Amino acid sequence: MTGKVEICGVNTAELPVLGNDRMRVLFRRLQTETEPAPQRRAARQELIQGNLRLVLSVIQRFNNRGEPVDDLFQVGCIGLMKAIDNFDLGQNVRFSTYAVPMVIGEIRRYLRDNNPIRVSRSLRDLAYKALQVRDTLTHRQGREPRVQEIAGELGAPYAEVLAALDAIQEPVSLFEPIYEDGGDPIYVMDQIRDDRTEDDAWMEGLALREAIRRLGRREQTILRLRFFHGKTQMEVADEIGISQAQVSRLEKAALVQMRKFV
Repeated sequence: MTGKVEICGVNTAELPVLGNDRMRVLFRRLQTETEPAPQRRAARQELIQGNLRLVLSVIQRFNNRGEPVDDLFQVGCIGLMKAIDNFDLGQNVRFSTYAVPMVIGEIRRYLRDNNPIRVSRSLRDLAYKALQVRDTLTHRQGREPRVQEIAGELGAPYAEVLAALDAIQEPVSLFEPIYEDGGDPIYVMDQIRDDRTEDDAWMEGLALREAIRRLGRREQTILRLRFFHGKTQMEVADEIGISQAQVSRLEKAALVQMRKFV
């Protein structure tokens, strides 16, 4: 068969696609307690089968992790089933909008648990609780909470929560590209300084100071805290009042700008 691709014994070319109206009918049947159990089970099974293409689209984001596609597909299906069982039909939101973050979250948990860098179970459990609290506070406040707020909600020490969140950060390859603008990409390893080349250290120091002066005040603060005070991105985010994702984005952009000048 043309285009036939099997994952976990499933022929992806034959996967059905459910329309929005049909999905609402199935969810009503599934969530109606007076509905006979066989019909509720059949509705759930049809919802699962009809959304497997959604799982396939999500796992494409994780193709470069080196994990077997079959494993990622099975884990994604777990996230899909959780989404089906917890979806509130009364909310004005499409099922795919609700399900995609749950599938992604399930896959990320699987990747963290199978990370070659081992983290103690107690630290990992604290990190997962912190992530759940972060999602709750984000929904409640309409913004990403600070680590201190998460720690206060958990009733746990700030330092322990911060260490737990840092511990589950996924390692980054030295050959991962961080910037590409139509030319040769810039890799993580390009940011690593080689102290063995001391002949040009003085000139590089002058160029570095000039490059830093060309940055905005917030970018200067981020680089100072990160590379001169040795703080993590989480700590920097908490100190200057922005999210860790914003710190990461600003840091990368600043390093790219400095590299172009130097």
